[in-house]
Amino acid sequence: MPVTPKTPEDLEGMRIAGRLAAEVLEMIEPKVEAGMTTADLDAICHDHIVNVQNAIPAPLNYNGFPKSICTSVNDVICHGIPSERKRLKNGDIINIDVTVIKDGWHGDTSIMVGVGDIAPHAERLVQITQECLYRALALVKPGATLGDIGHVIQEHAEGNYYSVVREYCGHGIGKVFHEEPQVLHYGKPGTGLVLEPGMTFTIEPMINAGRRHTKLNAKDGWTVTTRDGRLSAQWEHTLAVTDNGCEVFTRRSNEIFPDGVI
Repeated sequence: MPVTPKTPEDLEGMRIAGRLAAEVLEMIEPKVEAGMTTADLDAICHDHIVNVQNAIPAPLNYNGFPKSICTSVNDVICHGIPSERKRLKNGDIINIDVTVIKDGWHGDTSIMVGVGDIAPHAERLVQITQECLYRALALVKPGATLGDIGHVIQEHAEGNYYSVVREYCGHGIGKVFHEEPQVLHYGKPGTGLVLEPGMTFTIEPMINAGRRHTKLNAKDGWTVTTRDGRLSAQWEHTLAVTDNGCEVFTRRSNEIFPDGVI
């Protein structure tokens, strides 16, 4: 299926949605602490999106997903369902994944948060995963390929003795939550879709401390964990290809990006 670049008007809509999604993460990050449940986090984010931002939490009822955000703790790779039974404890790492719909446009982003004092090996995994995302962002520009993006993520992760999840990937985004193209986090340079100004998609590397293999929870149909029980980390941004680099719609106020990324 061809990928149609967005118009300047489209990009302005995505800019607004992305800013709201980033705002949710900035709001929730300092509130994360041991003793909370992941359902508590979901309730706070839902209230902020609906009642403060007058927007829509995209995950809620998306293909039957029952909550407004995804909360993936420790060995959960992605799509963790907030629960009253999942209480955070000191040393946990959690991915909080938020997608906001505003005026029909989607902004999709996630962060890793350490709960209390986290072990050095967990902190390193979180840091290297964020570096994977930033190295990918630095490559985005017209003429680059999706294979370039996947390769730089894979090279940095595997160079640090981690593995890249292959069953789940980034995606095109706009008025549709998930559209073409699929953005793999592994690959060969110079292969795949050639990027053009106005293309919009997410990059969201999922990096495992152990092996790359995944397991889908058969009971809830959503929660994906590492098969070996080791930790996993993920960071995500929504972006547009510009004339000479990329614009990250979901940039948080405290982030410092590589040159060429705005």
